[in-house]
Amino acid sequence: MAESVVRVAGLADLHCTKTSQGAFQPLFAQVSESADVALIAGDLTDYGLPEEAMVLARELTALRIPAAAVLGNHDVESGKAAEVRQILIDAGLPILDGETCELKGIGIAGVKGFGGGFGRRALGPWGETIIKEFVREAVNEALKLEAALARLRTKQLVALLHYAPIQQTVEGEPLEIYPFLGSSRLEEPIGRYPVSLALHGHAHRGQLEGRTQAGVPVYNVSMPLLTRTFADRPPFRIFHLPADQSANVQPMPAPARGRRATDAVAS
Repeated sequence: MAESVVRVAGLADLHCTKTSQGAFQPLFAQVSESADVALIAGDLTDYGLPEEAMVLARELTALRIPAAAVLGNHDVESGKAAEVRQILIDAGLPILDGETCELKGIGIAGVKGFGGGFGRRALGPWGETIIKEFVREAVNEALKLEAALARLRTKQLVALLHYAPIQQTVEGEPLEIYPFLGSSRLEEPIGRYPVSLALHGHAHRGQLEGRTQAGVPVYNVSMPLLTRTFADRPPFRIFHLPADQSANVQPMPAPARGRRATDAVAS
């Protein structure tokens, strides 16, 4: 019997504005044709305004497959993240903030994440109170991710983030902003659980993929990065996850414009 496969679409950094009506429906229709599940890795809105979230909620009517998302830094810009989150949840899009969900048998653990830097250069909790608070936020996001992963019992686990858990996928960005693009603290829980893959956005000029020290594949699915890299394709990627046994992740770009999605992602 042929192996059962779940096609997971990954995308991030939509930056929906108050004038984006009609801009995302064709994209969401293509995602629905190409995948079984959609995961959106933050920056759903541009300024974190409820009005932007309402526009996106209308655009999401074109997304006809199960989906989940996390917020990004843009979604909290205006101090109205709770309103933005609720509007999108009411539209049928689960927004994970330390929570989990199961889509087509795939377990999803989602957090926004936070900055702090990577490896030996990661910021430590020393000195001024504001520095300690910054580091505490990064630690708290990592703890939320760990708790979420621990609750999942599915064979396939996906970590959904906005901030990067490894440095590899932010390389290409200015060195000065690395500490604001992600944190190695997010890598630690990913390495402690049998995670099939991790998705993030945020680094618009980063790299497409890398691996944690434990070998877990990490993919940067920022739409600006995908648009620049795959100019002839819509800005999302497809990942094939076996539904019933250990994952052998097969990443693919989205189908080329004008081609049938089923032809582009056939095994």
